[in-house]
Amino acid sequence: MANMAQQRKRVRQDAQKRRQYRMFKQSLKTAMKNVEKSVEKGDQKEAQIALARAHKKLDKALAKGIYKKNFVARNKSRLQKRVNTL
Repeated sequence: MANMAQQRKRVRQDAQKRRQYRMFKQSLKTAMKNVEKSVEKGDQKEAQIALARAHKKLDKALAKGIYKKNFVARNKSRLQKRVNTL
């Protein structure tokens, strides 16, 4: 455990940031799964709405530095291809 007050604070901040990132990543995965589910149902309108949400979350993850640009681009492309099959 850290002895200095500055390090104790940093440990607390890191734990809080880790929780926030974990929640954000989970919400992103859920958004991507919603696109997959609506494509499987064959509901084009719902798929477009879910795709827009997933794209927004992916862009935000890139801006926050959670994921790298190639990961974001690959997933956006993959989801778009799935929706285009409808």
